[in-house]
Amino acid sequence: MEDGGFWHLRLQEFHKTGEHSKNFRQEDMQVQMEGKNCIITGANSGIGYATAEGLASRGATVYMVCRSKERGEAALSKIQSSTGNPNVYLEVCDLSSMAEIKSFASRFSSMDKPVHVLVNNAGILEQKYVTTSEGLEFNFAVNVAGTYAMTELMVPLLKRAAPDARVITVSSGGMYTEPLTKDLQFKESNFNGTQQYAKNKRAQVALTEKWAETHGGEGIGFYSMHPGWADTPGVSKSLPDFHERYSGRFRTSEEGADTVVWLALQPKEKLVPGAFYFDRAVAPKHLLFSGTAGSHDAHTASLVGGLRSLCNLPPQW
Repeated sequence: MEDGGFWHLRLQEFHKTGEHSKNFRQEDMQVQMEGKNCIITGANSGIGYATAEGLASRGATVYMVCRSKERGEAALSKIQSSTGNPNVYLEVCDLSSMAEIKSFASRFSSMDKPVHVLVNNAGILEQKYVTTSEGLEFNFAVNVAGTYAMTELMVPLLKRAAPDARVITVSSGGMYTEPLTKDLQFKESNFNGTQQYAKNKRAQVALTEKWAETHGGEGIGFYSMHPGWADTPGVSKSLPDFHERYSGRFRTSEEGADTVVWLALQPKEKLVPGAFYFDRAVAPKHLLFSGTAGSHDAHTASLVGGLRSLCNLPPQW
């Protein structure tokens, strides 16, 4: 969901899977997931929908976390029909609301089910400066605070699925343009939604590193990835000019979701804890000479501390 010079320059690499797909192993995707509980946020369209359908088609029990009950029910019906898997469920939750995330976590915890896979896919690119009822900038609320709160509150259930539990966070190649900063909610007067989105996606990669460091020894794997430039409803809505200019050159939602599904299926010993993946392979987190590498060391601790306070979460487990 990006625009600007960098994204135009990298379009050739990040659009169709092309050369990368020649190295894909078909057997990697033939793993079945019966008995696995998978939570996918933002699952009613785009990459989230394709991920939910991909995991459901392999027998997983899938919980689709969606903001809209109507759109979520329509997506659920389609996935049950296309996969023949009745074990697909809708959980209505607005990922911009810390109160709703906590309510969902409490409700789900009462089911007493382990969580084998959590896919943090829900994301937003709002070009105007908007705040939520809880006082958070809207992009930040969904992309960073929502991702953080959902993951932290699911840790006890992920531990129950150890050593096979994993968290996959859908970031973006747009994060390459921004370092990690203290100005998480972009309170500057010249607000830029696209830049804020890129900052948020950088924060997700830094959080993944920290989670892997904190919880890796507990049997939970943490990975971030970016899907390339996929033709999703979010892209067409948030970046209409970019979408129109490169129409026909984007990946499908299924192609964008490929690495998410792949990460969910692979034995954990094949994966690198805390790594950033693109097209089923570890990708660099920083571009050469971009000057972003030091920002993780400088600001990750304050990022985590600030989020815990903003989300009003209990002490860490």
